Amino acid sequence: MKLNQWTVGLAAAGVVSLGSVMQAEEASHQVLTAISSTTLSGYVDTSAIWKFGSGNGPLPGRSFDGTPKQDGFNLNVVKLTVEKPLDEGEWSAGYKVDLLFGPDATGYNLSAGTGAAASDFGVKQAYVAVRAPVGNGIDFKMGTFDSIIGYEVFEAGSNPNYSRSYAWGMEPTQHTGLLASYRVNDILSLNAGVANTVNAGINARAVDGRTFAASESEKTYMASMVLTAPESLGFLHGATLYAGVVDGFNAAVNPGLTRRDTTSLYVGATIPTPLEGLTLGAAYDYTGYSAQKMLTSSAYASAASVYMSYQLTEKLKLNNRVEYAWSTDGLWYVRGEGADSDARNELLGVTSTLDYSLWANVISRLEFRWDSALTGGMDPVSKPFGVADKNAISLALNLIYKF
Repeated sequence: MKLNQWTVGLAAAGVVSLGSVMQAEEASHQVLTAISSTTLSGYVDTSAIWKFGSGNGPLPGRSFDGTPKQDGFNLNVVKLTVEKPLDEGEWSAGYKVDLLFGPDATGYNLSAGTGAAASDFGVKQAYVAVRAPVGNGIDFKMGTFDSIIGYEVFEAGSNPNYSRSYAWGMEPTQHTGLLASYRVNDILSLNAGVANTVNAGINARAVDGRTFAASESEKTYMASMVLTAPESLGFLHGATLYAGVVDGFNAAVNPGLTRRDTTSLYVGATIPTPLEGLTLGAAYDYTGYSAQKMLTSSAYASAASVYMSYQLTEKLKLNNRVEYAWSTDGLWYVRGEGADSDARNELLGVTSTLDYSLWANVISRLEFRWDSALTGGMDPVSKPFGVADKNAISLALNLIYKF
């Protein structure tokens, strides 16, 4: 080990111990070696949203762009990621930590004993990743990680549109548990895992029914598969088909809404086309809530979405989404008086997003969205977007800096 002359001089004068210096140098070397492959990344997400019509009213089915963000400028969220990804080694190890700061962090801060208190700070993911040399290698995540199902993700900049779909609000977001991933070959990949709860909440514990704690075996179980089209399929090369299921109990964040069992099913696909620059996508989501203990009610929600992305020029892209969602009455809005005995909520959404790459590292988008309730009661207050209003039209500007 090479020591500088100043350190040697201090050691010779008895000011410092040469042994302690060498131990400190060795510890420093070990720390530098451990963090040498660690990366730091993230983004700052901002928006400006204007809702036309009846003002700052409710927007059922929407996530992150409803009240109180309408008709003004917003800081959405700041994300900071510290990660050491797995390398190619048979016994590779790493970790990932996603930290959220800002209004959109609310919901990720929940943990055992904290209830549903809102916070502008959240831990989105924090897990240890390891690989076991079994077959092609099984990758494990243990800790808190993102849900394995869904066409869209929390990070707005990774989605074709700024606003989230109805389906995103139906799906699980975060689990604390163990997840295993295995790549069978270039075509098939598999995921399977077990977690504490269906809904978000670090270290939260499941509740069976309204107030009863779930037993040790009543965890949340999940599995998914991904099929990727090979080169032999021509223009379909790279197309993906994804299917997954998550089933289990919720944490008692809100006991009045905690149901006995929640099952989420997802099927999605991305499809390249012979037309250069045009990509299609489709997704179907279903979430079923079984009856609570001592109650007879059950509920469900379904959503079907179609996506189209077209690269108009080198820097300009047009992303469109058309979606239809339907559910048990009361999940998104209440139909009220005059509703049929088999009443249900029905929502139609059309979103068009212009994405123009003008600045380096910046996502800049202008988005138009129209939502319409296809059902409603006879009384004015049952209109989901405000008094006597079955439609909502909004315009959003989204700027995201990624680093």
